[in-house]
Amino acid sequence: MPTVNVDVVTLYAQIGREFTDKEFEDLCFDFGIELEDVTSSHELSGKEEGENRKIYRIDIPANRYDMLCVEGIARAIRTYLEIERPPVYKVTKPAKMHQLHVGKETAQIRPYVVAAILRNVEFDQLRYDGFIELQDKLHNNICRKRTLVAIGTHDLDTITGPFYYEAQPPQDINFIPLNQTKKMNGHELMEFYQSDRKLSKFLHIIKDSPVYPVVYDGEKRVLSLPPIINGDHSKISKDSKNIFIECTATDLNKAKVVLNTIVAMYSTYAKEKFTVEPVEVVYPDGKKYVYPDVAPRQMSAKVDYINSCIGIKATPEELAKYVSRMSLDAKVSADKSEVICDIPITRSDILHACDIMEDAAVAYNFNKITETHPATNTIAQPFPINKLTDMLRREIANAGYTEGLAFTLCSHDENFKFLNKIDNHEAVTLANPRTAEFQVVRTSLLPGILKTISANKHLPLPLKLFEIQDIVLRDETVERRARNQRNFSAIYCNKTSGFERIHGLVDRLMQILNVKRVPAGKLGGYYIKESTNPTFFEGRRADLYYQGNVVGSFGVVHPEVLGHFEITFACSALEINIEPFL
Repeated sequence: MPTVNVDVVTLYAQIGREFTDKEFEDLCFDFGIELEDVTSSHELSGKEEGENRKIYRIDIPANRYDMLCVEGIARAIRTYLEIERPPVYKVTKPAKMHQLHVGKETAQIRPYVVAAILRNVEFDQLRYDGFIELQDKLHNNICRKRTLVAIGTHDLDTITGPFYYEAQPPQDINFIPLNQTKKMNGHELMEFYQSDRKLSKFLHIIKDSPVYPVVYDGEKRVLSLPPIINGDHSKISKDSKNIFIECTATDLNKAKVVLNTIVAMYSTYAKEKFTVEPVEVVYPDGKKYVYPDVAPRQMSAKVDYINSCIGIKATPEELAKYVSRMSLDAKVSADKSEVICDIPITRSDILHACDIMEDAAVAYNFNKITETHPATNTIAQPFPINKLTDMLRREIANAGYTEGLAFTLCSHDENFKFLNKIDNHEAVTLANPRTAEFQVVRTSLLPGILKTISANKHLPLPLKLFEIQDIVLRDETVERRARNQRNFSAIYCNKTSGFERIHGLVDRLMQILNVKRVPAGKLGGYYIKESTNPTFFEGRRADLYYQGNVVGSFGVVHPEVLGHFEITFACSALEINIEPFL
């Protein structure tokens, strides 16, 4: 959950009411947010400079982007307390609308852009600081560290339209970055910010691309190099009156949400409150779109559905009142069977009737809901696969093995190359992995268990580990194009390979499962045959067959595999699919 630091004096002034710390904590709890801490500006900054102001640290739900600033928190609480109704946002009709032209090359890197203009904004230092902080909060949450959306804000009075969003080779982009004095091209900028503690973590997003996204004004002055930094020429200050906002993105829907959030929060400081000037975005194919769209969405929820889920018997009018307190302008349908809500642009988290029901429950107050016993008592039962898994866990632990838990995600090399396997395209690959260690969903438990051995090789020998967890395999025959498979893996690590230990564990496992050994090629039990699995050493590896099908393999781990995981001792391992034994 994001944590927002708000100045108490400013918060109470915007709410229009004051509270004790305990009263405000209780209010937050009822509303569904949490007052995490009461601190001061000196304590937060570590400096005793300027006025020491009381600060609330408030935990906000991750999907409430409208509450990532004091303006949003105060507005939501005022509506909840029925001090005011939610504002109505309006788009002005300028004599000549500003245009933002999109170059076709942007499709290679960040294909979408949205924009808007706030006119005659009145900033002071606290409002300006909050405006910058809101952008940081959005970048860290819905924007996913600027990978999905990057925000640029500019002083409109320092630039001229029309604006251009293009993608160009880095050597062709030259400008003075924000708060710098030297002009740099794209390559120089990447090198310059490599050591910057804040911006260096965003460089990877575009660094290896043949073109970088760039926003120009009508005089070819660089406004921003998203998602890295803005230009110094158009930087805003607390004295800026007219703000040009552009959001470049790989996800258009999230870009719209981000833009709507910013204009909804800070249009409150415009001379004409809650108004925003639109910008026309022109794409290479000639299509034109006007942003932002501040019209509310309409959604409804059945009265019976809301009452049954919450466990109350409220009238349609009461439910409409509850929902309206959560910033959803609600009314009752003509036949009184539904609550119809106008969803404002600040509530992008409302996606389904269950979200309306949840808001009604919050406004009703969860503490008022009467506890009831269900009409029918039932006893839950575990899924057969989970019951089998728990039984095997106990038995393998009794055999002297310690259970380990590894990440479901691993690197592509760990899943294939490190096991001497080729990529058979069975692995589910992440589109935007955050690190090189989390690139694919594992198709084997062995990488995780070998990494665990590597991390614990300083412990006394022998090391005996096991894991029973799911792997994920691509499967085009199912709707979700992938399926889970429950596997069992174990490893024995010592100065000698201990192949007989793993072989014995296989036999013990079959004994636990009440599966008899049969001659090779026969059905009705299990047997083993020589394997060609490259993870194991030739001549010391075997496949396990059950009902005539290969369900796993075991053997002495190949020295090359051990070397990849930096293991200096001999190991024997096994991996078996346990689902056929259900």
